Amino acid sequence: MKQHSPGFLALVTESKKRISEITPKDLKHKLDHKEHLCLIDVREDNEWPMGHIPTAIHLGKGIIERDIEKKIPDLNTPIVTYCSGGFRCALVADTLQKMGYTHIYSLDTGMQGWIDAGYSIEK
Repeated sequence: MKQHSPGFLALVTESKKRISEITPKDLKHKLDHKEHLCLIDVREDNEWPMGHIPTAIHLGKGIIERDIEKKIPDLNTPIVTYCSGGFRCALVADTLQKMGYTHIYSLDTGMQGWIDAGYSIEK
C-alpha cells in the first residue's frame, strides 16, 4: 500500500467530510441494474490501460475540471468518481460539487476495493 503524505491525507479527510461515498457493492448493484449514472475514472493516463471498471469513461484528475462540462453538461447527472484507492476521487468529487454538480459519489476504497470484492475490470 502506498504511503501518502500527511498534507495529502489531510486534504482527503476534509473532502470526505463534504462528499458522499459509495461502496463497491452498491456501485455493482447500480451497474447491474443499469441505473443512470456516469462512472468516471480519474486516474492518470498511464493507469487507464491497466484496466478499468466496466462502463467507465476516463477523465484524469488533472483535466477533469476543464473538460467535465463538455462531457457531462447536466449538473444533475448522477456521477461516481473512482481512482486506485479512494483518495484522489474524493478530492475530485468535492471539486465537482463546488462546480455545481448535485449527485456526486466517490467510490470508497477505489478500484482496489472493486477488485478485492471480486468484480471484473476491462482492459
